[in-house]
Amino acid sequence: CFRLLCSLLIPALFLSGILCVCLVVLLWGIRLWIQLPSAGKDGKQPLLVAFFHPYCNAGGGGERVLWCAIRTLQKKYRNVTCVVYTGDRDATGEEIVEGAFRRFNIKLTHPVKFVFLEKRYLVEASLYPHFTLLGQSLGSVFLGWEALVKCVPDIYIDSMGYAFTLPLFKYIGGCRIGCYVHYPTISTDMLSVVRNQATRFNNAAFITNNPLFSKFKLVYYYFFAFMYGLVGSCSDVIMVNSSWTLNHILSLWRAGACASVVYPPCDVQTFLDIPLEEEKGTTEYSIVSVSQFRPEKDHPLQIRAFAKLLKEKRLGQQPSLKLILIGGCRNQQDEERVKNLKRLCEELGVSKDVMFRINIPFEELKRHLAEATIGLHTMWNEHFGIGVVECMAAGTVILAHNSGGPKLDIVVPYEGHITGFLAENEDNYAETMAYILSLSPGKRLEIRENARRSVHRFSDQHFEETFLLSVDPLFK
Repeated sequence: CFRLLCSLLIPALFLSGILCVCLVVLLWGIRLWIQLPSAGKDGKQPLLVAFFHPYCNAGGGGERVLWCAIRTLQKKYRNVTCVVYTGDRDATGEEIVEGAFRRFNIKLTHPVKFVFLEKRYLVEASLYPHFTLLGQSLGSVFLGWEALVKCVPDIYIDSMGYAFTLPLFKYIGGCRIGCYVHYPTISTDMLSVVRNQATRFNNAAFITNNPLFSKFKLVYYYFFAFMYGLVGSCSDVIMVNSSWTLNHILSLWRAGACASVVYPPCDVQTFLDIPLEEEKGTTEYSIVSVSQFRPEKDHPLQIRAFAKLLKEKRLGQQPSLKLILIGGCRNQQDEERVKNLKRLCEELGVSKDVMFRINIPFEELKRHLAEATIGLHTMWNEHFGIGVVECMAAGTVILAHNSGGPKLDIVVPYEGHITGFLAENEDNYAETMAYILSLSPGKRLEIRENARRSVHRFSDQHFEETFLLSVDPLFK
């Protein structure tokens, strides 16, 4: 029996060794085939710094980080050419840059090279009704391969959370690797939701009601978390947008030495220019929400809480109220989501009191925030919350979710003074909105002034300083 085992084991080990050698040779051959002559190493040709951002023409906070990062590198390094891998083939490079200026007031000092990708559909969530995380992650590898074949950079920065592309660019592209993590693809909170069989937008009721399905999904999530940690550890530099995100990345990637918090750049100065005065007689209060129309932003909670506020007549004889939902629609799914929200308003009888402002210009956004009394934000475990910062800078009294970035980094006491409010559910939100509106104009002004003083740590200038400090090892 022992001889039989040895006679089988030795050939198996030998064959495994040959296969490993062949795999290494194959990967090395692909690497030699795909790599362009290294640019920038001789100091004559420009250093190629590529950002992987398939949705660079969207109008969210992640895109503001992208364009500020590119502008920062262009100001600091003269021998750098910035490349953006994007799937926005319905726009030209000039239109994308112009859109960044129009939406974010960001003007680049040098041209940007765009590499347009044809397979962006592989990372669309709609393509994977089940096993969405795994499907999108594997899809990103194929999309990353297309990007790598079209342009091999010296430095690769994933600025949109596609961590599974990192080993591809590191081991086959031979690039130095950086990443800016807005939100971990999977988090310990998500594992906790599945473990506790709690129903969320990403954990359907038919799973939570079935112990077998819940256990299977939990095993799947743990497997995915393990793989996510492996690919994430390929990074040479890790930047995260908040303390909440840092805690999860440290837990999953185990790469504390190269990880740092780089708060996303918020255009606070533009909002700080809005005059801040004590409210005088008014016939209407407005409550403003600023966030993309995505499921995790939980707009239905805002509408239900607002309806409860009106229904229970908490305001007595005070001025009328208006809820203004401001956000961007990225695709048909987002547009359908807005239609569903409008139906919800009709069902709750608040259609006349709720306004939807979609993909509006920056100046209109600024005007709405200048006129608002309350800034509303309802996402559970929001990784950061640029919209929260903008509301505080504009002079609204912020009411955000008691979790994630708003709880840990933003709506926190400043020099011992209150800067805003936090809530967790429909009743909390309705009660807190009623409380804010019951305060005297002088007390609200005091809170608004405290909030304004606290947001300077989220400015463009602070982002530039911390971003350059973090990416410096990539340029050595």
